[in-house]
Amino acid sequence: MKTKVQAIALLVILPCAAPAAPKDDLVTTFATCAGRFSALMEHQWLMGLDDADRTEARREQMIALLESVMPQGAGRTVLARRIQAKFALSRLLSRVDFGTDPRDSAWAAQRVAVQISACDSLLLG
Repeated sequence: MKTKVQAIALLVILPCAAPAAPKDDLVTTFATCAGRFSALMEHQWLMGLDDADRTEARREQMIALLESVMPQGAGRTVLARRIQAKFALSRLLSRVDFGTDPRDSAWAAQRVAVQISACDSLLLG
């Protein structure tokens, strides 16, 4: 009898638990993109590039998306993901502008373009 009750409870709980995975994927995706936009924005400021204000607006849009799907109590985990993504893109940007190997710099520039483009594709406008 106890096994039947557990099996029925499992069948009732499983459909409710399944939708959580896509939300977690969105949290990770939006956190990663927020970190990337932060790195790009800071790099543009440091290099005196004109696009920093536009990147800041994109970053703010991404943060709004992130906050709309972020579960309560996930702040530390989400912040850690943002910082990891920011650091990773910052390293690529440094390779682009300060690298001594032209092929490596070109590769890094292409990776930056792909990663930022992927994040841009999530935003309207």
